[in-house]
Amino acid sequence: MKFIGVDFGWKSQPSGLCCLELIDGKLQLLDLDRLELIADILTWIDKTVQPDEPAMIAVDAPTLIPNATGSRLPDKLSHKYFGKYHAGCYPANQNLPFSDRTINFGLELESRGFAHAPTIEPQKPGRYQIEVFPHPAIVNLFNLQRILKYKKGRLNERRLELIKLQNYILNILPTLEPSWRPTALCLTAGLRQRASLLRGRLGGSFPHEIPTTGAALKAVEDQLDSLICAYVAAHWWYWGEQRNLVLGDRTTGYIVIPKSAYSAQAINLGS
Repeated sequence: MKFIGVDFGWKSQPSGLCCLELIDGKLQLLDLDRLELIADILTWIDKTVQPDEPAMIAVDAPTLIPNATGSRLPDKLSHKYFGKYHAGCYPANQNLPFSDRTINFGLELESRGFAHAPTIEPQKPGRYQIEVFPHPAIVNLFNLQRILKYKKGRLNERRLELIKLQNYILNILPTLEPSWRPTALCLTAGLRQRASLLRGRLGGSFPHEIPTTGAALKAVEDQLDSLICAYVAAHWWYWGEQRNLVLGDRTTGYIVIPKSAYSAQAINLGS
């Protein structure tokens, strides 16, 4: 079973792309990329997942937007339950400029057989898609008191926060279930990583050196976000509602978020 993470560019920005595969009970990194054109992103997905192959695609973007104005139910719930961590999400409605782009991306995935999965039978192979949001996922997976603020602020401050995310991924994801195991290639990619960054892409390897320039830092940010998305896809498929929260549903739009790995967090979503 493969798990695809798409840190989708809501407007015209490039998107981070990650593919994890569950092999012998462990998640392994198959590819980490960043592409700009939607056609290229879909081609990457088509090449990564064959037409008859099971996979779960987790997209960091509102692919279901039923409301013409205001905010979706999952947007409101994200602020209700994760606002104290600074992890509430951006409101989405059909009148916002990005809506056609994100909705159409979800439809493209549906046309490839990836059905929305706000409910799931855990560990049943299939072709699914879900909406995810890295900020609350990172808070819960890594037991944080607030989000890692690597998206805004001074470059050096963003870089330090991104280094924290890099370390959490390397040191904590291997301790969770399902477990992500960094391969020897990931752990020894230093020289090739530097060369790849000079070419403006990562070449499929895990970034062990966080760049010091803005454009390169943003590229790594997108790809680490896509890895988190892919892991959330695996976590949802593996555990279902036992260890995940679902804010909203197929009608209202929804966001899948892992429950805290360190506590028996329970949220009454009807309250």
